[in-house]
Amino acid sequence: MKLLIRDLFPTLQVETTKGKINLPKDYEGKWFVLFSHPGDFTPVCTTEFVSFQKKAHAFEEFGTELIGLSVDSLESHEQWTKWIKENLHVQIEFPIIGDEDKKISETLGLIHPNAGDTDTVRAVIIVDHKSRVRATLEYPKEIGRNIDEILRMVKTLQMASKKKVFAPANWPHNEIIGDKVLFKRSEPADPIKDKEQGVCSLSEWFVYKNIE
Repeated sequence: MKLLIRDLFPTLQVETTKGKINLPKDYEGKWFVLFSHPGDFTPVCTTEFVSFQKKAHAFEEFGTELIGLSVDSLESHEQWTKWIKENLHVQIEFPIIGDEDKKISETLGLIHPNAGDTDTVRAVIIVDHKSRVRATLEYPKEIGRNIDEILRMVKTLQMASKKKVFAPANWPHNEIIGDKVLFKRSEPADPIKDKEQGVCSLSEWFVYKNIE
């Protein structure tokens, strides 16, 4: 069954290149990004894995772990990451789930009906510190994932959760309000108080301010 936003991430025990992991229990109190790929030794996914690894420290700054997955074996994952290290000089340090029987992929809704035997959806699932799915993305095989956008989503979701605000399009580079954020008033507008707090409005429903 496909996971939806706000769903609890299902309880799974998975075998990875870093050993056995209990999801989401072993990441309790942390966010994690799980991303699936169709298969090892494929060019687009190789570029994605390198990009994820190069951004791993940035994800860590937001208390977020990375987890890869495909329906290939752990042995295949090891051979692939070895190839990446030897040829692209990048050591893949995040765990990669082995899923030869496709049970994990099927549980997470990552295999499309009528797809080939090894065709997992190129998906991204962002899970928060309370084990709730906060966002899902799917990509066609022709387009590599934008890792900066996934990182932006983690940063923005965490900000929204803590401060009860909403990020505009392209935040923090919105064409209307720049790096300010939107919010819903909890009380009637007060011009004097708004000025003191740096609150601006284009209407009673379009209200924004600097992020604190």
